[in-house]
Amino acid sequence: MATGCIAACRVSGYHPSSLGNSPVVIKGSNLKFQQSERNGTNGRYRASLIMNPDSFEVGRLIGSYGFMNVTSYSGLQSRPDFESSSQSEDVGGLKFQDVREGDVQIRLYEGRVTQGPRRGTPIIFKVYPGKQVGGLEADMMASNELKTHAFLQSCSQTICQNIQILLGGFETKTGEQWLAFRNDGKYCAADYAKSSCERLSKNRALGEQKFWNPFEEEQYIKRKRSFIIKLLQGTLRGLAYMHDNERLHQSLGPASVVLNTLADKDVVYLVPRLRDLAFSVDIRFSSLEESPAGLSEGLWRRARSAGAFTPMEKRAFGIADDIYGAGLLFAYLAFIPFCEAGIVDSLSLQRLLESTFKLDLGATREYCLADDRFLEAVKFLDMGDGAGWELLQAMLNPDFRNRPIAEAVANHRFLTGALL
Repeated sequence: MATGCIAACRVSGYHPSSLGNSPVVIKGSNLKFQQSERNGTNGRYRASLIMNPDSFEVGRLIGSYGFMNVTSYSGLQSRPDFESSSQSEDVGGLKFQDVREGDVQIRLYEGRVTQGPRRGTPIIFKVYPGKQVGGLEADMMASNELKTHAFLQSCSQTICQNIQILLGGFETKTGEQWLAFRNDGKYCAADYAKSSCERLSKNRALGEQKFWNPFEEEQYIKRKRSFIIKLLQGTLRGLAYMHDNERLHQSLGPASVVLNTLADKDVVYLVPRLRDLAFSVDIRFSSLEESPAGLSEGLWRRARSAGAFTPMEKRAFGIADDIYGAGLLFAYLAFIPFCEAGIVDSLSLQRLLESTFKLDLGATREYCLADDRFLEAVKFLDMGDGAGWELLQAMLNPDFRNRPIAEAVANHRFLTGALL
C-alpha cells in the first residue's frame, strides 16, 4: 500500500499507445542490488539476472497504470438499497473518502533480450519514473520489487510458476528504473472480468438467437466456472509460496494477476501469475523487530489498531491481511464475470460486503438471491452446498486470527475443481 495511506486501490489497464513499433535500445547504468541478501538454494538464478541495458531491446509502449490512494474512510451508517446506491454519487463510498491519484505512474513496454543465453526471450518492461518525477516513493517501490522478486527466485530449486519471473533490470541516466519481466501474458484478471461481463451482455441481448440449445448455455457457464476456479487457485498458490518464504504481497487485486489467455475454452493452458510486488513486505522476525519504515508503515499501523504488537502477532496479521485481499479478489471474480456489464463494479461490491452487510455472507447471499441479475453468481458460490460462500466467509472473517492460510484456501474443496 502507498506510504501514509490506510488503503490503496489499483487503477490500472492497458492504454494503447500511438508510438510506432520501431525498437530502441536504452542506455543506462545498472540498478543497485544488494548481493548480501540471502542466496537460497537456487541463488544461481538470481545471480544470472541481466543488469546490463545493452542486453535489452525496447519495443512499443503497450500501456500505463498508477495507484489510487484512499487516505480516509467512513462506512455507511445504514443499509441502503444496493441498486439505488450503486447509481448514486457515493458509489463505492467515494463520497465518504478522500481519494486522489497516486504520484507514481508506471509505463509498460514490450521488448526482448538481445544477448546471452536468454537471447530472443520476449519481455515486458515495467518502468518506474526517476526521483525528479516520481519522488522517493517511486525509487522505493522499484527497489522493493526488484529485491522481492530476486529473493523469491532464489528460495527453491523450482521457480514458482504462479509468480511473474524477473529477468533483470537497469537504471537510465535520467533515473528511470526499468524492470524486465518474462512475457508470460499481457492480460490480467480485471481484463478477464471485463471481457466476460461484456460477452454476457451481448449474449443476453441476442436472447434465444445465441443459446437456442440449453446444453450449449450450460457448457458456457461450466467453462466460465472452471476458468475462474483455476485462476483463483493459481493466485492462492502463488500467495502461499510468498508466505512460505516470508513475504507478503500487499497489493493483491484484479490487476495484480497476469493471465496468458482470456478464453474460457483454453482453461487447460491457463497459468495465473502474481505481479506488482512493489509493496511486498519482509516478515522474517529479524525484519519485524525493526522499526517500521517506508512502504510498510500503513500495514503495521493497522496491525497495532487490530491488537497485533509482538513480532509473532504482526506476522500473523500481515498474512491474514493478504488473505483478506485475496477474499475481495475472490468476491470480485465470483460476481463480475457472471453479471452483465454495468450491474456491479469492484468498489460497489466491496461496499456491499463491508458496509452494507458488515461481512455477513449469509445475509449477502439472501440479498443477492432476491435479485435475478446476481443469480449465476449465487449459483456459482452455492456449489457443494454453499462451499463458495463458506470459503469466502472464512477469508473475510472480521477477526484476522480466524482467517485461513493461503495453502488451506488453495486446497479448499471449492478451489480444487472437485465440485465441477
